[in-house]
Amino acid sequence: MNSDLTMEHWRSQLEEELKSNILDFWIKHTVDELNGGFVGEIKSDMTVMPDADKGLVLHARILWTFATAYRLYQDVPYLIMARRAYDALDKFFRDREHGGLYWMVDVSGIPVQEKKQIYGQAFVIYALSEYYRATGSEEALAWARELFYLIEKHAYDYRHRGYVEALARDWSETDDLSLSGKDLNERKSMNTHLHVLEAYTNLYRVWKSEDLRMKLTELIDIHLDLIINKDNHHFMLFFDEEWNSKSEHISYGHDIEGSWLLCEAAEVLGDEEAIDRVNKVATAMAVVTLAEGLDKDGGLYNEADGHGHIDYSKDWWPQAEAMVGFINAYQLSGNAEYLQAAKDSWTFTKLFICDSENGEWHWQVSREGVPNLAYAKVDPWKCPYHNSRACFEALERLALIRY
Repeated sequence: MNSDLTMEHWRSQLEEELKSNILDFWIKHTVDELNGGFVGEIKSDMTVMPDADKGLVLHARILWTFATAYRLYQDVPYLIMARRAYDALDKFFRDREHGGLYWMVDVSGIPVQEKKQIYGQAFVIYALSEYYRATGSEEALAWARELFYLIEKHAYDYRHRGYVEALARDWSETDDLSLSGKDLNERKSMNTHLHVLEAYTNLYRVWKSEDLRMKLTELIDIHLDLIINKDNHHFMLFFDEEWNSKSEHISYGHDIEGSWLLCEAAEVLGDEEAIDRVNKVATAMAVVTLAEGLDKDGGLYNEADGHGHIDYSKDWWPQAEAMVGFINAYQLSGNAEYLQAAKDSWTFTKLFICDSENGEWHWQVSREGVPNLAYAKVDPWKCPYHNSRACFEALERLALIRY
């Protein structure tokens, strides 16, 4: 594919997609009027599962999405959605005895998975700091700071650096570490560290704590020194306590997402040495993703292992991250090949991933672009965060590009 989309038309399409197909979908279809918060699952045919459990990550990501939308557009419906998500996190997920938030609650708000998954705590920090940016809520900022110190007190590995995946409700050790059935039950993962980095970056925008600065600096170093494979510039995905890699799998979506999140972290930190180091690595990661992960139609494959592709299907979130990551690579390098890859990624997404019939995005399409309707439209992982953020980021970045 070689999309000839003009910059003006591209930005127009992105804003229309963001407001009419993503944000409006969540406002119209996902509010749980009976129980509070948001419904836990909607099937691909728009069948609402009224008794589905509610996930921490889903509610945190809804808060981040609509806080950002309100910060940028000042539209009251976006603020109402953000407040609803904030209230649900506070009422249903917040553990007032031990601190932190539960991983999963039932439809009435009773915890069904009480563990403290660090990935989930991080996403709440990310969302609360954005809510503060949008509204100035000191309560939200104080809660975010509290979660930062809880993570550092209980989950940080003082011997080997980094963070354990999960702890029990009372922050004691647990053997139930994995995020989902797809993840290895290992002590440490790329995914959790990437999103702790993301959360601490957003918190540092609004809270210039020396404690936080030191931890954000260390997280950048951990990614560059321990998580990125120096031989091939891919993320390694799972590790034991001492950072020995436990998987050969490659996640193209995480590679390209991580490339721009690392750049963002270094920029927000304001450390010129870190910026220079990160930019070189991020460009190398984009080179590899472009060469290995991108199909001729502009879509990004899901996964590979050390020997080649193992999953040619294309999920929604890697497409979102590819567009932003390739724009970022263009901004770093000036190489027009990356901007073209970002255009092609968006064109593929608009043609095959965006659901023009029911709204929002399909979870997955085949290599040929056929939607897999077995996957939900909304569930604990299917959320408005990756796709809305791609639109927010691309709109901001494209406005700065003269091309």
